[in-house]
Amino acid sequence: MTIGVLAPTVLQPMLLLAQGEEPRGMTLLEQINNGGVTGYVIIILSLAALTLAIINIIAIQPKRLVPPHLIAALHGALSTRDVVGALEICKRVENDSFLTRVLAQGLTRYQRSAFGPFEFKDAIEEAGSEEVARLYRRTDALGLIGSIAPMLGLLGTVIGMVGAFGTISNVGARPELLASDISKALITTLMGLCVAIPTMAVFTYLRNRIDHYAAVAAQTIEDMTVNLEPTGQQAKTPAAFGPARTAAPPSMTGVTGAARPSAPPAPAGARAGT
Repeated sequence: MTIGVLAPTVLQPMLLLAQGEEPRGMTLLEQINNGGVTGYVIIILSLAALTLAIINIIAIQPKRLVPPHLIAALHGALSTRDVVGALEICKRVENDSFLTRVLAQGLTRYQRSAFGPFEFKDAIEEAGSEEVARLYRRTDALGLIGSIAPMLGLLGTVIGMVGAFGTISNVGARPELLASDISKALITTLMGLCVAIPTMAVFTYLRNRIDHYAAVAAQTIEDMTVNLEPTGQQAKTPAAFGPARTAAPPSMTGVTGAARPSAPPAPAGARAGT
C-alpha cells in the first residue's frame, strides 16, 4: 500500500529526467495561492507590521523625544529659575515632545501648589510613567501581530490537514490530489513564522529604545531642574519630595522646645520622713 502510494511521487521526477526535462518547482505566487484565505490574511498582517515598524522607528528617536535645541532653551530658562518662561516653551505646539510634556506637568504643579517645590519630583515621575505607557501602546499592535501570525499559520495547517484527510476518505491516498492540501498545511505555517519572528524582534527593539530614551529624558530633566529643588535640610531628605508637610509655627516651637521648670525642693522634714 505504501509503495503504491509513493511510487508515482518517486517515479515522476525520474521520468521527466529521462525525457530531458527537469522537474519544475512551485513558484512563490503558486505557494502563496496554496495558502488560501489564511495565507492572504498573513500577508496583510505582514504589510501592517512593516508599516507600523517604520512609523514607530521614525517616531521613537532621540531628536523627537528629547530634542537637543529644547534642552538648551529649557536649561537656560531653568538655570535662572524662570519657571514661567520654561513652562511657556514646553506648551508651544511646535515644541511638543516627550521631554516637554513631562516637564510641563512638573512645572505646572510647581506653580500651582504652595508646596510645589516638594511635589515637583513626584509630578515628574507620574508624568514620565504616563508618557512611557503611551509610547508602549504605540507598539502594542506589533506585539499583537507577532502573537497572532503563528496561530494563523497553525490554523492554515489544521485546515490543510483536514482537507487532506477529506481527500483520502473520498478518492483514496492519491499523491497528486493530496499535494494541494499538504502544501497549504505547510506554507501557512512557514508564512506565519516568517511574519512573527521579525515582528517580535522589532517589537522588543522598540521597547528597549523607549526604556533607554525615557531614562535619558529623566536624567536630562534632573540636570535641568536642580536649581528648582528646595534648599536646606528638607532637600536632603526623601520626605521633602513626598506629601506636603507643614512646619510648626515659631511660637509653638518655642513653647514645646523650652525646658520645663523643675519642682521646688521639698522641706527638710518631708525628706526625712517626719
